[in-house]
Order: sequence, then C-alpha cells, then structure tokens
Amino acid sequence: MTSANTPAPNTSAEPVDASEQMRIRMEKRAKLIERGTEAYPVGVERTHSLSEIREKYAHLEADETTGDTVGVTGRVVFVRNTGKLCFATLQEGGVDGKGVRLQAMLSLANVGEEALADWKALVDLGDHVFIKGEVISSRRGELSVMADSWSMASKALRPLPVLHAELNEETRVRQRYVDLMVRDEAREMVYKRAAITRSVRDTLDRHGYVEVETPILQLVHGGATARPFETHMNAFDQKMTLRIATELFLKRAVVGGIDRVYDMGRVFRNEGVDSTHSPEFTTLECYEAWADQFVMAERMKEIILNVADVVGTRTIQTDAGEINLDGEWAWISVYPGISEAVGVEITPDTTVDELLAIAAKHEVKVDPKWDAEKIVVELFGEIVEPTLLNPTFVYDYPPSAQPLARPHREDGRLIEAWDLIIGGMERGTAFSELIDPVIQRERLTEQSRRSAAGDEEAMQLDEDFLRALEYGAPPMGGIGLGIDRLVMLFTGAGIRETILFPLLKPEGH
Repeated sequence: MTSANTPAPNTSAEPVDASEQMRIRMEKRAKLIERGTEAYPVGVERTHSLSEIREKYAHLEADETTGDTVGVTGRVVFVRNTGKLCFATLQEGGVDGKGVRLQAMLSLANVGEEALADWKALVDLGDHVFIKGEVISSRRGELSVMADSWSMASKALRPLPVLHAELNEETRVRQRYVDLMVRDEAREMVYKRAAITRSVRDTLDRHGYVEVETPILQLVHGGATARPFETHMNAFDQKMTLRIATELFLKRAVVGGIDRVYDMGRVFRNEGVDSTHSPEFTTLECYEAWADQFVMAERMKEIILNVADVVGTRTIQTDAGEINLDGEWAWISVYPGISEAVGVEITPDTTVDELLAIAAKHEVKVDPKWDAEKIVVELFGEIVEPTLLNPTFVYDYPPSAQPLARPHREDGRLIEAWDLIIGGMERGTAFSELIDPVIQRERLTEQSRRSAAGDEEAMQLDEDFLRALEYGAPPMGGIGLGIDRLVMLFTGAGIRETILFPLLKPEGH
C-alpha cells in the first residue's frame, strides 16, 4: 500500500531510466522471443571476422562478385532501409583497437519479403547481427556482403550514441563501454597501455628479473608515505588495509635469495583525485641485489626508451614544448637546484624560519609545523620540478623524503634516492636501498611516532620486515614506476583516460 504522495516501487524488469526509445526496443525484443527467435543466441555460424574479409577481398573491383559465401557479425552503426534494398554498416574492434567496418546489403530478391520486413521492423543501431551471404563489391566499389539470410546476435536495448557527435568527458569515463563503442581512440588506448606494460615486463625479463605477486590485504601498511584504505577481515576479526606499495614484501624476497624481483599491480591510496592522481593505480616496483641508485637509473632509462620504441617515437610533443628522450638525461641535486631557482643558497643546515620566508616570497603554500626537510622538498616540487621538461634525475634528497633509502655514501645529511621528472611531472623513483636493520628500525620508529601523533600518511612499524632485514639483506637498488603516468607521458591523456575503468564519485553525489 502506498499513499498518494509516495510513488509505488518499480517492480517491472524495466530500467529506472528507460526512455521511449528503450521501450520500443524492448517491444522488439519481445516480438523476437514471441515468434520463437533468439534475441540473444548462444552463438551464430560466423566464418570470418570483418578484418579477415577486408584483407582477403581487398583486391575486388567495383561491381565484382566472388561466389564465396561467408558468415559475419558486427554491431550495426549505420542503417539505410530503402524499399527493396537495405544497407547497413557493421563494426567490430580490430587490431590495436582500430574499428573495422564492412557493408551488408539485404535485397528483396535474395532474402525474401518476410526476412526483409523483419529486418526493417526489428533491427536498430547498436544491435549485433549475423549476416550470411556472398562477398561482393558494390557498384560504387564498396566491399560488401550480399545477404542470403540474417539473424539477431544480440539486441541492444539502449540507443547507440551518434558516432560523429562528441561524448562529454563525464560520459566517456563513467560509461567507458560506450566510449569504446564509438571512439577508436578509446579502444587504441587499451591496446597501447597493454603494449607499454608488456614492454616493461620484457625489459625486466631480459635482465633476469622474476615477477611475483605480493599481498594486497595487509596487517601493517608501509612501503610509502600515504594514507591507506581500511577494511576488516572477519576471519581474524582484524582491521586491515589495502596495500599502498609492494616494497616491503619484495625486499623480503631479495633477503630470501631472489636477487632480481618485481611486481606490477594495483596499489591503493586513500587520497585526492585529480588529473594526475587516482585512488587506485598501477605501479611497477623492482629490486636488484648488488645494485644501487645509479644502476637503477640505467634500468629506468632502458625501460622508458624501450617503451618509446614500442609506441613509435622518442620525441613527445607537449604544450610546454618537445620532450627529447634521445637527449641528455640530466642529474640535479635537490639543494643546489632549489638554491639556483630562488637565488638564495639553501643547504641541509638552512633553518625553518629562513625556508618559510622563501616559501612566502615565492607564494608556495607550506604548513608552519613542517620541518625543514619537508619544506625543502615542497619548495623543489613547486618551483623547480614543473620546469624540468626533458628527463631529469633529481637526487640527494633529505632523509625524511624517503625513509626506506640508505644514507648517502658521502654526506650523512642526505640519502641515496632520485625521482625521475619528465614533462614537469614525477614518473618514477629509485633508491640505493636501506639494508641496515638498526637504522631502518630508527626510521620506522620515527614514522610510527608520527602515525600515533595523527599523521595519516606515516608508515607503521613492521616488525616482520625488520626481522627479515636482521637475517641480512644484500646491498640492493630499487625502482618504483607509475605505469599510469608512463602511459600519460606517451599518450598526452589524463589519468582517467589511461585507466580503463577509473574509480569515480557515485552518480547523483
């Protein structure tokens, strides 16, 4: 029972946002089923893909016939029903995502009056159909299949977007399946990303790395300074987090004797969402025994140049200018780099007050409660980093920037770590890894104090990781590479475009 002011619940199978066009298509689906015809058959007698037809019969001249009968399928993206002869354009996703189209022709003489009438009455844009008939070239020279028969392969209940009309960005990202239907560029992004990740793996495999899988559910969050997602494991009645990094488990593997190891997979950080950040994203982390930050710089350079060759270019055009990956890959130290940019010498001994004054002068927002090291990193990131167009290794960071990096071999006030900046954005990072369990315990203890004091990004003290280091870890270098940002570099797209199904705010919020 409902009151006059309360709408009755929708108990039908009809979608809540059903339009008049959808209702008409639902009626067509019902008609197919009523007459004993499948609207969604388990399969059809497909003999060739559209791309195979195009390749095999590309030589046909206008108005030429072959005598070859084929069975093809495709999504109807254009239809023209005129009297005794109907035309349709079928589409499928082809090699590397480029859409392949082929014309289908249905004539009264070939399919008969009933089948032609059914075609006109039951087929809409977006339907998947099966066409059986002869391969021909039309009078205008259009490669076609002249149908002897047709059947529905999958009835589309929602109208297909107009192919030549631009989808707005929100629709493209939120309904990616629609974007994939109508834009070659969307499908090509999927194939390009797959080629990039395959290239990264190939490069590491050639250097003798082995790929492993590390846990996503973790009892202790660590390996990076980031705010984690929290969840609960019922079996242990235990609070857990989703991993923010794969580092600590990969280092355990190196301790155990797997000298070259990597994991490429999703990590999760409960932080902001913008054009360069997503709450879930893909990273590569790799670790190599008997290597240091300079060996890992060579590995990183090789990874990126190999990706460039797979994509097909070592020069990238951006709004800020051309990036030349074949040029010099520069090295810039943090303190001299920021000193040159602001015109004042800054060293590890520069006081917080002096740094706050520099930040105010250059309109860089900082928290007065930050220590000097954090302010220096912020100043560099805001003032210098955006100016670094060509590949640049930014190194000699203060210790708090990377609690898992080893102290500098020549200056104990610094650590052995670098960030790779390309196009004004960090693409990856690497360390000479900290393997001294005593210093690592001190670093993680300090992190745990910050966590207890309310710093949601600070790491927790991981006793098992420290126990692993206490068994003796070999000297090693490690890399962290954002796969999404690598794809962004080579495509010029934002992070929401590079991730096939990005996390979005729920509709209606």
